[in-house]
Amino acid sequence: MINIETATYYTATKKYDLGFPSLEQDIDVDIVVIGGGFSGVNTALELAEKGHTNIALLEARYLGFGGTGRNGGQIMAGIGHDLDKIRKDVGEDGVRAIFEISDMGADIIQARIDKYNIKADFCHGYGYMAFNARQGKTLRAWEKDFKSLNSRHEIRYLEGREVQTIIGSDAYQSALLHMGGGHVHSLNLLLGEAQALAGHGVKIFEYSPAVEVTYGKRIKVRTAKGTVTANKLLWACDSFLNKLEPELHRSTINTYAFQCMTEPLSDELIQRISPIRGAYSDIRPVIDYYRVTKENRLLFGSATPFIDHIPNDLKEWNRQLMLNIFPYLHDVKIDLAWGGPMACSPNLFPQIGNLPGQPNVFFVQGYSGFGVTPSHIICKILAEGMAEGSPRYDLISSVRRASVVGKDQFRPLICSAGKTWHQVSGYWTGRR
Repeated sequence: MINIETATYYTATKKYDLGFPSLEQDIDVDIVVIGGGFSGVNTALELAEKGHTNIALLEARYLGFGGTGRNGGQIMAGIGHDLDKIRKDVGEDGVRAIFEISDMGADIIQARIDKYNIKADFCHGYGYMAFNARQGKTLRAWEKDFKSLNSRHEIRYLEGREVQTIIGSDAYQSALLHMGGGHVHSLNLLLGEAQALAGHGVKIFEYSPAVEVTYGKRIKVRTAKGTVTANKLLWACDSFLNKLEPELHRSTINTYAFQCMTEPLSDELIQRISPIRGAYSDIRPVIDYYRVTKENRLLFGSATPFIDHIPNDLKEWNRQLMLNIFPYLHDVKIDLAWGGPMACSPNLFPQIGNLPGQPNVFFVQGYSGFGVTPSHIICKILAEGMAEGSPRYDLISSVRRASVVGKDQFRPLICSAGKTWHQVSGYWTGRR
């Protein structure tokens, strides 16, 4: 197994020295949140901004230990991998409504950074990259769709030598530039949001894993040294649920993503790699994604495309993928490599709602590898549902949740079969 305790780019460059106590008493609140990543912190902050501040948030390790602190930091448009997968659940009008919602993410993040003066290194500029004419046709359709939302940002399809104006690579035939997207230091973003959350009076506890949860009109969450009694509960653990809630455990499956970070590069080399100092991903079913950082490093990530496994040498595995795109970086050293699990839902769309028969127990999970931006959208809507209810919450929570049968016994086989099917189906959806 991968050592999830390994240092990441984010832990090595965090700007906030926050620390919160462990829970060592019995407390009574209105809402208890289990999980200290983007989902838990953002939903709690959205609720606090609505005036619901009697909240306790429990994190098993430290804030951002999970996917929030081990991702690519990409700010990209969209929710989920393919809205066609949920069309039968929400209908044509629902798909359009969700597509319109999906464009909110970058603006929510920017507004949050501005409001609380968060030091998160947000940089605008995103390139969706195509290797062939089939993918280029998909990008042309995306350009039309994105522009239909009347974005205030530049959105432009590029082809041939034009691609070189945004990226220094010969690997691609075309690209879609979206200046509304970009990249962010995701751990600093989370910690800035947590600092804002604490400023609202919300109680945050680290190193306080839930060991037992009892449902009822009043919910009780027991940790090793204390308890929280609350009117409402939010499960926000995603890939780190660890079977605590069987109903949620059955409807996602964990696979892994891996990232690496280069040594610091010269200004000239960074300019060659990324004239817009932006973030990029191709549009294959399993993507390569990368960006430059404020410190002039290249952060590069991906996942195994067909066979689900953990590479023996993460640095070398990521390095070879990087060299496929930037062969002129062959002499560049890799300073760090890391990875971690990501919870995937069967339809590759985030899940929110209530547990069956438990109207005061809410959940959010299953970002399926796309969590930085969508979490800020999804959690705004989830907070609406937890507070006063909303049509948007009703829409998103109506997407069906399926079980992943046999996941505990056959996880690698199920993930490998899913990846293979996902890749093959990409040929007729314009993604391969």
